[in-house]
Amino acid sequence: MIDLPKLALSVRQPWAYALAQRWKPVENRSWRASNPDLRFRGEFAIHASSGMTRDEYEDCADLCRSLGFECPLAAELLRGGIVGVGTVVDIVSEFDNPWFFGPKGLIIANAQPVEFIPVGGRLGFFDWRELLPFAGTGPVAPAKWMLPPEPKVAKPKPPKPAAPDQQGTLL
Repeated sequence: MIDLPKLALSVRQPWAYALAQRWKPVENRSWRASNPDLRFRGEFAIHASSGMTRDEYEDCADLCRSLGFECPLAAELLRGGIVGVGTVVDIVSEFDNPWFFGPKGLIIANAQPVEFIPVGGRLGFFDWRELLPFAGTGPVAPAKWMLPPEPKVAKPKPPKPAAPDQQGTLL
């Protein structure tokens, strides 16, 4: 933990995973030109945000598959802590890469996963050590939609109603 960069950037999963695995060479941001974070260059920790929607997961997993990568199941992605490190080497407005959506792109080099460190996140680059100790003791638990469906247990069929007594007729 001591060797990790001081600053971190929160990225929603599974995009954070794709960055740490070196699949995704750019992190997209909608920052305004006046945002001071656009001047940052250097090493940073990749923080996986605690939130992740089904749409975010499916969009990234689809892109991963189209590029030949297999995204882990949503429930397997660690959230709410540091998951990797990388180096911002440039910030661009144009980048010919399927991972670039803009309008700004942080070009990431030397990314690699690290052992998970639970810690809260913030917007922009932040000193993640200021948020320690973290109240959570591990990753954020998977949301219900991330879990495999529970097996359906066959419900016992109710007994058929007894046939009404048939009475004979007297002749």
